[in-house]
Amino acid sequence: MINYIKKKIGPIFIKSQRKLDQIKIQVAQAFFLQLELNLDRIQNLEIVNYKVFSQHGEDGISQYLIKKLNLKEIKFVEIGTEDYSESNTRYIYQTMNCEGLIIDPYRNLQSQIQKYISLTSNKLKIHNDYVDKENILGILKKYNFEKNIDLFSIDIDGIDYWIIKELPKKMSKIFIAEYNPFFGPKAEITVPYIKNFNRTNYHYSNLCYGVSLRALINLMKEKEYTFIGSNNRNTNAFFVCNDYINKIPIKVSNLENLEIFTNCKIRESKDKNGKFNFKENDEIIDEIKDTEVLNLLTNKIEYLSKSF
Repeated sequence: MINYIKKKIGPIFIKSQRKLDQIKIQVAQAFFLQLELNLDRIQNLEIVNYKVFSQHGEDGISQYLIKKLNLKEIKFVEIGTEDYSESNTRYIYQTMNCEGLIIDPYRNLQSQIQKYISLTSNKLKIHNDYVDKENILGILKKYNFEKNIDLFSIDIDGIDYWIIKELPKKMSKIFIAEYNPFFGPKAEITVPYIKNFNRTNYHYSNLCYGVSLRALINLMKEKEYTFIGSNNRNTNAFFVCNDYINKIPIKVSNLENLEIFTNCKIRESKDKNGKFNFKENDEIIDEIKDTEVLNLLTNKIEYLSKSF
């Protein structure tokens, strides 16, 4: 009986969801039209934060950068999409001429994606598996996404640093990367390299994952990118390739003070029973102080508490 009900209700739900998504797109297009009319007046990324299908305003920032760089056809890679209901490239896929590659181990990824979008609208390659530093270049080569990328996004709640490190310099014009704001503004640290990293398994709190913002900025400098800011929740950093940065007037004036980009208001900490306990920022470091991270200045594994 339950399966019968699911079969009956499922298509109705999907149809309704798609109609709601079209309304969201129409509203967003009105916003982005105004954005385009005022491109030269924009002074910081906070103004252009706008969520359509992204988690925390990344859609608006991406559209601002795309318009400033005058990109008409987009070639993108996104690593860490889950079922594509929330992602940094879905709005691009549904509204622009584009070619994309998405990578995620989410179960039955293609069938899940088709609940939200039509795979006939644009060219979209789907790699349904984990990504790590050993296979990332091979995956990109397999799908012919080794170069000429306009937008590259990675958000896998784990070994992001190690995967970015394997990428060639100037991989894309725009680069979006997740960082861990709870690691603070000064530390240069990342979680150790562990294949199929799972943040909840690594520490019950769900808070010890990824890379610190300062370490990410320094790595991206090596890749010849400039940091221009973050989304409105301070979880995803935006970079522009140095070859194109002269077209983007937004600058982060003081990289020595990154506190404004690590003051995160998201409350997703969990207790040992897996229940949310909504820890405040000043409580979070104490919660995860005994977890192990790699200090990138010393290249040694140490307890997190020693990195502050």
